[in-house]
Amino acid sequence: MGTLLTFLAVGLVTLIAAGVVLTVLGTVFSLTFGLASFLLFKVAPIMFLGWVVLKLVDKARGKRRITAADRKWLDEG
Repeated sequence: MGTLLTFLAVGLVTLIAAGVVLTVLGTVFSLTFGLASFLLFKVAPIMFLGWVVLKLVDKARGKRRITAADRKWLDEG
């Protein structure tokens, strides 16, 4: 009888622990997917649009020229 109660207690503790672990994992995955979808569908289009605008402005200004001091600094690094 004692062995059966021990098995029951171990099984119950295992089920509770597994439930807690799965709940934590589900919360982490939910937050991760929520953040990923926010970045993908809200932030990325705005950043892409900004990048396109900067490229168009850069093309409209013509080829950029850097100063001799900047070229020297780049060559030294």
